[in-house]
Amino acid sequence: MTSVDQKANLLVELFVEELPPKALKKLGESFATVLADSLKAQGLAAADAAVTSFASPRRLAVHVAAVAGKAADQAVQQKLMPASVGLDAAGNATPALLKKLAALGAGPEAVAGLKRAPDGKAEALFYDSVKSGATLAEGLQKALDESLAKLPIPKVMTYQLEQGEGANFQPGWTSVNFVRPAHGLVALHGSTVVPVSVLGLKSGNSTQGHRFEAKVSPVVLRDADSYAAQLREDGAVIASFAERRAEIVRQLQAAAAKAGTDLKPIDDDALLDEVAALVERPNVLTGRFEQAFLEVPQECLILTMKANQKYFPLLDAQDKLTNQFLIVSNISPEDASFVIGGNERVVRPRLADAKFFFDQDRKKTLESRVAGLAKVVYHGKLGTQGERAERVRAIAHEVVKQWSLGTVPITVDDQDHFAALDSKAQQAARLAKTDLLTDMVGEFPELQGIMGGYYARHENLRDGVAIAIEDHYKPRFAGDSLPRNHTGTVVALADKLETLIGLFGIGQLPTGDKDPFALRRHALGVIRILVEKHLPLSLPALIEAALPAFGELIQDPTEPLLAFFSDRLAVSLREQGYSAQEVDAVLALKPARLGDVTRRLEAVRAFAALPEAAALAAANKRVGNILKKAEGETEARVDTALLKEPAEAALYESLQSVAPQAQQAFEAGDYTGALKALAVLKAPVDAFFDGVMVNAEDAALKANRLGLLATLHGAMNRVADLSRLAA
Repeated sequence: MTSVDQKANLLVELFVEELPPKALKKLGESFATVLADSLKAQGLAAADAAVTSFASPRRLAVHVAAVAGKAADQAVQQKLMPASVGLDAAGNATPALLKKLAALGAGPEAVAGLKRAPDGKAEALFYDSVKSGATLAEGLQKALDESLAKLPIPKVMTYQLEQGEGANFQPGWTSVNFVRPAHGLVALHGSTVVPVSVLGLKSGNSTQGHRFEAKVSPVVLRDADSYAAQLREDGAVIASFAERRAEIVRQLQAAAAKAGTDLKPIDDDALLDEVAALVERPNVLTGRFEQAFLEVPQECLILTMKANQKYFPLLDAQDKLTNQFLIVSNISPEDASFVIGGNERVVRPRLADAKFFFDQDRKKTLESRVAGLAKVVYHGKLGTQGERAERVRAIAHEVVKQWSLGTVPITVDDQDHFAALDSKAQQAARLAKTDLLTDMVGEFPELQGIMGGYYARHENLRDGVAIAIEDHYKPRFAGDSLPRNHTGTVVALADKLETLIGLFGIGQLPTGDKDPFALRRHALGVIRILVEKHLPLSLPALIEAALPAFGELIQDPTEPLLAFFSDRLAVSLREQGYSAQEVDAVLALKPARLGDVTRRLEAVRAFAALPEAAALAAANKRVGNILKKAEGETEARVDTALLKEPAEAALYESLQSVAPQAQQAFEAGDYTGALKALAVLKAPVDAFFDGVMVNAEDAALKANRLGLLATLHGAMNRVADLSRLAA
């Protein structure tokens, strides 16, 4: 490892006590990435060098391909000072120059080799030198220190070292801080140990395998490239997180197929990641519990098995829970019955608790729990959950009212429908939070809403109310389903609007990456419901109608809240594949009905594909600029007697023909048709700008031509601001 030509693969492993399972994946990725990036930055590894990350419950490791024993020397040119400062009139070095050279390790003899070159207005002196490249030992020590310093450790622990070096080291007294106590360090360049140290450990070439099933202890590594294979064969450890996770998936699928026809393990990526961080060599086993427990809602049983035991429940072809579950064990005994039996004994009390909670909760009605909400604080400035439920109920009433106003024309059947919807929505809103007081939700907060739905069905509440109670939190996360019925839609909107208006109204806005009340998620939920269900609801009108529910508790948050919605909508639409120009064009008009937004975007996309689109967008931008510069407000009004030029008369005639057609399509919701109708205006618009002087000396002519342009501008920008499409 003494020259640049000596390249070999590098393996670094830090062996520790069991790492936090939910953090392991990120810890492994960070350890590998930061260490490899540091080696690349120091010139010890190529920028495209292959990097392989390893992470198991007791180790973080990285393999970097083709690492040099020493980085190449680098030519360095340093600016010293202006020549007028460094050299006197006779061209001799000044004391200032000699002092600067001495600081760089050079003597007076270096003066003759200095370069003079222009630097701005003056001439400067430059010193050329060669910076020796870092040795691998130096560079790896730096990289290792950086990688540990930058680990995304969830919680640091302090422990004492029993071994170490240095005058200040005291066995049992000298302490270090790390995520878990570290017990071993491997650093192999090919087959050679690189001398580095960290956390009181010196590097070597041996590590530990599986805590119980390793064939050899310790595992002495032959070289960097044998790491994964030796750990697998001699240490009974699958070192790669990705390989271990894939092996778990393979075994889960095989075990499910063996357990029964069409059975499948629950699909949960987070659980897979966590279990892959708990075992070093997975062994999937099948357990069972009593059929009687299936009388409990399956969400409860699934959650307790996943959260408390890290099991994978087995579902049938209809996604119904069976009484079988899969265990990912870290040991592979010849007789697995003891492992299976132990896990079955452990899970039984958990399921019994869930059954007990479910049975006890059903002894009280949801209505009987309403009064208890008055004792549960929601927010110091916004009162209790009881007060919040009343606000949600009042806002739900306004949502139904706005929905009915947006339904045109409205029939007698529609009126009956909205009256029934209002009644059911208010009942659901009143009861939606009562499951917060149940034993089941107290044990498993993730089940709020879901359990309310089960208890409402147990009480045989009106059709749709139980579903609305269950769905009123939806969508809970990106990609989640929307409420399934109109009642649930109304209550979900009311609940999210209450949260947003209330918290914005007391100044609790998200900042940077901090959003403790998940307001971005609530806003996206409102947007998704309005957009994907194409509801005839005006967002500004909804906010205005909801404000009275808060009385004097809040300040009017309408302006910042609408801006917040607009920002979230723009981000969401761009993520769906719409271009920034398309989104900007539609949102520039601040459409009140978000349910129309996607149809407007599709219309803009169809318009942009027309051969006339670019010219019309550019002309629209020009018209807008002219109108902005005009003094006073321009009315969209034209006096036909003042149409002196043939081009302006032709444009007016075209508008008279096209505008009604475009307006009719717009009012019918045919936004694509409304924009495509404008294509015929290209020729008369071009002719107008070629042959007509808008800013005529005659004030009446000028005003009339501005009125004609205002009419054109209004006709072109009903669906979107087409000027935003101009290049």
